Amino acid sequence: MRGLLKGVAAASAVLALTLTGCSAAGPDGGDDALDEITIGSSDPVPNLTPGRQSNAFGLTMSVFSPLTFLDGEGELSYVAAESVESDDQTTWTITLRDGWTFHDGSPVTAQDYVDSWNTVAYGPNAFENTGQLAAIEGYDEVSPAEGEPTAEELSGLEVVDDLTFTVTLEQADGQFPVQLSQAQTAFYPMPQSAFDDLDAYGKQPVGNGPFALTAAWTEGSPIVAERYEDYAGDEPTVDRITWVPYTDRLTAYTDALAGNVDIAWLPATRMKQVTDDFDEDHVYSFSAPGISYLGIPYWDDRFSDIRVRQAISMAIDRDAVNEAIFGDLNKPATAWTPSIMPGTPEGVCGEYCEYDPEAAAALLEEAGGFDGQLTIHFPGGAGHEDLYNAVANYLRQNLGVDAVARPSVGWAEFGEDRNNQVLDGPFFSRWGALYPSQQSTLRAMFSSTPGCINCGGELDPDIDAALQEADVTGDETGAAYAEVQELIAEEFPVIPMFEESYNYVTSDRIAELTPSGVGEPILTDVVLADD
Repeated sequence: MRGLLKGVAAASAVLALTLTGCSAAGPDGGDDALDEITIGSSDPVPNLTPGRQSNAFGLTMSVFSPLTFLDGEGELSYVAAESVESDDQTTWTITLRDGWTFHDGSPVTAQDYVDSWNTVAYGPNAFENTGQLAAIEGYDEVSPAEGEPTAEELSGLEVVDDLTFTVTLEQADGQFPVQLSQAQTAFYPMPQSAFDDLDAYGKQPVGNGPFALTAAWTEGSPIVAERYEDYAGDEPTVDRITWVPYTDRLTAYTDALAGNVDIAWLPATRMKQVTDDFDEDHVYSFSAPGISYLGIPYWDDRFSDIRVRQAISMAIDRDAVNEAIFGDLNKPATAWTPSIMPGTPEGVCGEYCEYDPEAAAALLEEAGGFDGQLTIHFPGGAGHEDLYNAVANYLRQNLGVDAVARPSVGWAEFGEDRNNQVLDGPFFSRWGALYPSQQSTLRAMFSSTPGCINCGGELDPDIDAALQEADVTGDETGAAYAEVQELIAEEFPVIPMFEESYNYVTSDRIAELTPSGVGEPILTDVVLADD
């Protein structure tokens, strides 16, 4: 199997503790040198239980193995699952591979999956990733939006035998096997021992993946995982991985340059100069299932005319911004999903995603102009200042409006203001999908399914219904979702901005990183340079 690095934030050089370049005893305690890598990461919050994990994805995906896996070409393969099959795309039969064990030696069974999913889904447990299970029949009973649960287990789960269980969904969904892939961590299994003390388990989870933790996690300290010798999947290329916590990405970047860590996330502030700092074969830019938008405050009548929204979009030179701020590592968006997703109708945004300042000004005038200050809102302290200042400059120059970029104090304030609908202008909006299907982004942004609160503008029942119909088709090409985007283009509820890339730098010890289908390097496929 493969593990992935997700969202490595960074900063603080605890790096006398790193193991880069040194020899150590083998996993069995012998004298063989270990092939090991170190990664600049953020501390995992709130703990390492996969159903609760929101930032230590690389670690989680190394300690656990998914049922299915998406590679860098978007091809689906089976890992812990032998098969995932359905005759009606509503009831799915999952057959597990035989011979798999958890790190404590216990066999991985269908009952483990069912018990784990029920634990994650149950509302009072307050697992952060519970929503990934929302499509399973009975979810509203175990995790109601309001009130107390009326059930403790999902009615849509049933164990058939030790290696087989069935999953019944609320409605047909042909994308279900894709949803079971590596980044949807709510679908990972936990052994029976986990349910005795979930808090303790969150410090040192026992997984079914290629690496096992060597000790319990302590906040602020490195986390070490070593190869699990009885792992039944593909053998990893390294023996040990150490995640070293940082508080900012720039320090991790600097330590990668010095050779103190082997893999670090590329900070936005270094995108333009990274090729001056690192040889190009140590800079990796992977297409990602993330996309940014300018969200529209649909509660503000000044933006109710579609021509106002389209004029704002046409007034922004995305190519120039991409070059000046992102070092051409991102890609101007021409659709409402990133092109890495199968079937994305590139260009569906048409002329309204093309830079045309004269047409933009004419369109705004046709709509009656704009009254008052046009404020662009974004979370402060996250490195977005240059981007939104540039956007405000384009709107001032090309539309003749009083445009300003205004940061919040931080993420908490921004999220509260957005969710309470008090923002009075376009705002930071993005969606980073956990599986590369148009479905993931469109559901979060434009449907009644809980996803990104207030990200997609006011809910349009026609778009919502078309998206639900696309789910039923099971079309692997994504053509049904492309038709949904045609409807979105007619309404233009939010402004597509940039398809994201996930960017990394490496030390000289790394010869090659391989991307997965979600834009992350596959940690268990890392190729080390010859010593």
